[in-house]
Amino acid sequence: MIPMTPLQSLQCSSFTIPAHPFDQIPQPTPSSSSWPSLLLLRSRQIPTKSLTRQTHAQALKLHLLSDPRFATSLMESYFRFDGADAASAVFDHNCQTNANGSPVPWTLLSTLYLKENKPSSALQLLYKMLRSGIEPDSVALATAAKACARLRSLRDARKVHKIAKMKGFDHDVLVGNSIIKMHLECGSINQARSVFDGLPSKDLVSWTTVINGLVRDGEFNEGLKLFRAMCASGATPDSFTVSAVLPACGRMTACKNGKEVHAQIVRQGLGKNVVVENALVAMYVKSGCLEYASRIFQRMIFKDVISWTIMILGYSMHGRGEVAVELFEEMEANGRVISDRTVYAAALNACSTACLVDKGKGLFGRIRRPGVEHLVLMGGLLSRAGFFIEARAFLEEHKLGRCSAACRAVLDGCRSHRNVKLGKRVAEQLAELEPLNVDNYVLLSNLYASREKWGMVRELKETIRDMGLKPNRAYAWIEIRNKVHVFGTGDVSHPRSEGIYWELQRLLGKEMREEQGYAAAREDFSLHDVDEERECIPHGHSEMLAIGLGLIGSNAAAVRVTKNSRVCRDCHEAAKAMSRITGRDIVVKDPERFHHLNNGACSCGDMW
Repeated sequence: MIPMTPLQSLQCSSFTIPAHPFDQIPQPTPSSSSWPSLLLLRSRQIPTKSLTRQTHAQALKLHLLSDPRFATSLMESYFRFDGADAASAVFDHNCQTNANGSPVPWTLLSTLYLKENKPSSALQLLYKMLRSGIEPDSVALATAAKACARLRSLRDARKVHKIAKMKGFDHDVLVGNSIIKMHLECGSINQARSVFDGLPSKDLVSWTTVINGLVRDGEFNEGLKLFRAMCASGATPDSFTVSAVLPACGRMTACKNGKEVHAQIVRQGLGKNVVVENALVAMYVKSGCLEYASRIFQRMIFKDVISWTIMILGYSMHGRGEVAVELFEEMEANGRVISDRTVYAAALNACSTACLVDKGKGLFGRIRRPGVEHLVLMGGLLSRAGFFIEARAFLEEHKLGRCSAACRAVLDGCRSHRNVKLGKRVAEQLAELEPLNVDNYVLLSNLYASREKWGMVRELKETIRDMGLKPNRAYAWIEIRNKVHVFGTGDVSHPRSEGIYWELQRLLGKEMREEQGYAAAREDFSLHDVDEERECIPHGHSEMLAIGLGLIGSNAAAVRVTKNSRVCRDCHEAAKAMSRITGRDIVVKDPERFHHLNNGACSCGDMW
């Protein structure tokens, strides 16, 4: 028998799957110049980790790693299998014999480090590359920028940006886009915007990256302005662009901005993309336009688990817990979507909204391995339904008696049922668990104020001041004719303040209070300072001022107001009375939910 050549141990026909043993067929011995191509051809035909290692071993024997093309291709093979260490060995061997070679191997290894979540190694490789006299290309600098973004190192970000300028790549679109994202990830949004504005040529990635960064940073108006500028420039938004800008519309409690983006989506034919449809549904839910959200959801051809979760949470946020639970059951009966932990949490939240205890218990029993979020929601459901003893026992059983999230869930029930005694005890426990959370002290102060224990209120205020904590100020805002009006407690800075206060006095004067059956509430579990506001209750509360402006300054069917903290009970009762007196719908969005007030009733059922 003729002995096998070394090539036979590496060869594999495209029709032969096993790597070894090979058919005992004699093969001609190739020339030395053809070895690299033959070895790489084999590793590419059967891209497995073991075969790549075999190719590497044969290359070492045949001294092929000094060939830059071969070394780079072998590193590419390792790229498929997260083999950074092995690729690094190939790289080191090649660099010893090619000191002034191409930047490609450097970039390839740097990219592989990023793939294996080793951004520090990737960045150090760029610095080593520069010290070795290798000129970086655009891909190398873009990779270094990605490494800085992962590290969130502003110092390195500035260094890489400076290198890009020195090498003349600061106006390159690929490098520019990477540097923009790098600055955004490092928290330097102004620098990112400066780089964007300086790019002579902007592609869709440039626009989308900055829009996403602005919206994520809370610059919603700027994000919308940039989206409009992009459309005016002739650039065509894609699914990523509209998904980035839509959250800005939802957070401003203004449907018209969302409708503007929605129209752009329809014009570009992006309406059948499930990611875009999910973003649209979420935007309409958050902007208070639940009917629009429901309409889009019902028309979706394909719904993933995210679609169902958004809509279930949407109904809950708007006080329609029963509908949300029915939707979850429809999803389960549909059988096309596998329920995950998030959708179960959304369904439990819906049960809590509607106080469906039995339904919630049954649903909780179907969760294979309940997480802390499910346990807290179940405890919150029991507390919200008034089963405080059972709620406490349930949380203690699952070792969550001293969990701050669980305490807040119980506190929500105390708020709904005005159980001040238990609420005070839980609030004191929260202050012990989270001594640096100023909200806990404000909450406790409000509970003391509800019992007129002003001495204890003063002591708590001194404690807050001595600890250097600053309570969050209560603000509310309303958008009228594309202008946002912001109000604080007792605010008199607005040009129409006199008219606002007169309108509130007219609606909530003593005679009107008695006629409409409105009475101020004593108990308050709010997170804004009741002691600060008690002198101007209810007229001077921020949400009341915003509603007042909406009533005198807008002819819209509904007055839409957003508040940065939970609505207090006194304002809630006042807003209900105002909706009945004026015959206008009032929608108030706080961090917890939407309050749709119509003809003296609220969608929350007075439980929030």
